[in-house]
Amino acid sequence: MFSDNKKSKQMSDVSSSQNIIAKGTKIVGDFNSEGDFRIDGSIEGSINTPGKVVVGKSGSIKGSLNGTDAHFEGRFSGTLTLSGTLTLKSTAHIEGEVVASKLAVEPGATFNVTCVMQGGAKNTTHGGTRQKEKEA
Repeated sequence: MFSDNKKSKQMSDVSSSQNIIAKGTKIVGDFNSEGDFRIDGSIEGSINTPGKVVVGKSGSIKGSLNGTDAHFEGRFSGTLTLSGTLTLKSTAHIEGEVVASKLAVEPGATFNVTCVMQGGAKNTTHGGTRQKEKEA
């Protein structure tokens, strides 16, 4: 009875946690986390998280990032795959390949990528069958 309440509290603590890579810190390697990331240092490698990733002005990632949402003020080079929104502030510099559902870009941001938008395509079928146009 009490163990169920304790277990659900532990799960909510994990999902609300934030990992911080401070300015001046350089990390090389692959990361998996259930929580969010705030990056003001630099990372070379891959990051996998169902959470949100925030890259500050002094932050940089070189490698791959798989997550839900990302907010960039710093630099990214590599493969970026998001199921949610990619937000780029005016100081952001992004290069590589991007897959995202939504994109928000401030004027001044550098966005030199191959980009694929997922989840926004409308289906042109009606009732499971394509409608044919009448020939004139």
